[in-house]
Amino acid sequence: MSGTRRAAERHHPAGPSAEGAAIRGSGDGRVTPGPRAQARGRRRKARRRRGVASASTAALLVAAAVGWFGFGPGGMLTAHGSPAALAQNTPAPPPPAQAAPSPDGAPSASAPGAPSGQPTAGDPHSQPPSADRSDRADGSFAAIPGLGTGFSAKIPAQSNQVVLASGAGKDSSDATVTLWSRTPDGRWRPGTSWSAHNGDAGWTTDHTDGDLRSPIGVYTLSDAGGLKSDPGSKLPYHQDNDFVAGGTGFNGESLAGAFDYVVAIDYNRVPGTSPLDAQKPLGAAKGGGIWLHVDHGGPTHACVSLPEDKMAELLRTLDPGAHPVIVMGDAASLAT
Repeated sequence: MSGTRRAAERHHPAGPSAEGAAIRGSGDGRVTPGPRAQARGRRRKARRRRGVASASTAALLVAAAVGWFGFGPGGMLTAHGSPAALAQNTPAPPPPAQAAPSPDGAPSASAPGAPSGQPTAGDPHSQPPSADRSDRADGSFAAIPGLGTGFSAKIPAQSNQVVLASGAGKDSSDATVTLWSRTPDGRWRPGTSWSAHNGDAGWTTDHTDGDLRSPIGVYTLSDAGGLKSDPGSKLPYHQDNDFVAGGTGFNGESLAGAFDYVVAIDYNRVPGTSPLDAQKPLGAAKGGGIWLHVDHGGPTHACVSLPEDKMAELLRTLDPGAHPVIVMGDAASLAT
């Protein structure tokens, strides 16, 4: 043992070293740490290892966050990256909506964003075309939909009631009748539309006696009548027992009651007379006796027919002071 160590032992014969641990010499002259010093050393190494592990874990978390920020859904690299990256992370857009078929087999247009197959502006049985939709909350129109400028111009300026009889086709006997009323500001408001029939062979611009086609045109409505008593008609009403239809129609249906209520259409007749009046100013060859009358369930010879309750309603609505007219023809012709 060296003199320095012996001096130390004399000053501290029984206590530990200044570090709080006994210092023991080895046989080769090196100083070996005591048990307490060795324990402190092991604790320092454990803390260093934990520090390294914590640093490694933090690095992994940072890397993961960077990866998610850059490449995850909505990440910046995805949002601003190449088209290939966008294609991998952006959901495919839905297929374009298919156009709903119209009654004549032609596809109708679908509004942008409308669900596939949803009827839109092109489907006349669900939502009318834009030209047939009112631009006002009161449901009025600047012009009667379905009428072209030519037919619109034929409506007399003093006429505030228009019975529109629109045929399904030039050779069809099916039609729709709607009563339109002019508003004080010159617009048109529709009433209820009713199913109707017209001549068995359809429509014509040159009607002749016996052609089984209804005449196309604009005609005044001046007189009414029927087998039954007046239901409250505002037009002059001529009740007569000669308003009798016999036999059967084109479909074998009975014609009984067809003339219970009639409104004379002023085609080749003298206004202000009974619908039964036989005068024909254009001559017998041009036909005549064309009326609005009660429907019997099938085509007519040239008249326009409506259900009985609709005829009674029409008689109560048509007003001589409104100078009513009927605009009649197939839809294609009326659009000119």
